[in-house]
Amino acid sequence: MSQVNEREVDQLLVERVQRGDKRAFEILVLKYQRKINRLVSRLVRDAAEIEDVTQEAFIKAYRALPQFRGDSAFYTWLYRIAINTAKNYLASQGRRAPTTTDNAAEEAETFDDADQLRDINTPESLLMSKQVGETVNRAMEALPEELRTAIQLREIEGMSYEDIALAMECPIGTVRSRIFRARESIAAELRPLLGTSKDKRW
Repeated sequence: MSQVNEREVDQLLVERVQRGDKRAFEILVLKYQRKINRLVSRLVRDAAEIEDVTQEAFIKAYRALPQFRGDSAFYTWLYRIAINTAKNYLASQGRRAPTTTDNAAEEAETFDDADQLRDINTPESLLMSKQVGETVNRAMEALPEELRTAIQLREIEGMSYEDIALAMECPIGTVRSRIFRARESIAAELRPLLGTSKDKRW
């Protein structure tokens, strides 16, 4: 199913919810629960807390749906709610994630936008693949919140820069900068493992 059709299907379900069809919302929850869970898990660590925050995000979305006008795709809108719910939860616990500055936007604009994180999942050795995977995961866990969320939405959820900018409520240049810096951090961790020099990305 193409992205356009996917968006249209979501919009039809949203309209049914707005007309009072709760079953339509259950379908949306089933469709996006795993993705939202995965997104929240990048920000909130404890498994029980992840479930709570995910559930709260869906409750907030359900309550806000009457005001949803379809200006963005439903999943973009839902992701924004989930990110804000997770941030608010961390803040209420006194555990706000570190913030970052976005001074590399210009450099990021010229960055070759290859699907590099996907490319490294096909090395010759399975053992190497496992080590690379673990290193990437560790590097992602160590990233500041904004960088981690941006690279998660781009590489794992496959979202466009435009949709990420909407979901994270920031300019597209900021998104490019965050993804650029996240990739640079991950590349730095991978260099010793893959034997690449600093002037080569992988």
